Amino acid sequence: MDEGEFIRRAEQTPQEIDRRVEASGIDADCEFKGTGVLEIEFANGSRIIVNSQAAMREIWVAAKSGGYHFRHDGARWVNTRDGGELFAALSACASKQSGEAVNPGAGGA
Repeated sequence: MDEGEFIRRAEQTPQEIDRRVEASGIDADCEFKGTGVLEIEFANGSRIIVNSQAAMREIWVAAKSGGYHFRHDGARWVNTRDGGELFAALSACASKQSGEAVNPGAGGA
């Protein structure tokens, strides 16, 4: 993926995460913290940070359960360690941190 394509996808992804968190109905707030950084804060005060790393052409996620790196494979953002998909990983992290079930589908984080 060239730099322009990465930038386009990296700008769209936090917007999509925000939309999915809102649609999920969980008690969480999303806040954009500058270019390429999205903070998801849960009612219990815990946070998940999602940010783009242009030099690596990756999306990074920091959650209580650890740090994760995702690289786009042409169709989706894939975890560089285990091959998991970004939205499924975010849903699992959000479920664990919020204590609420979050579905990775259209309404899930």
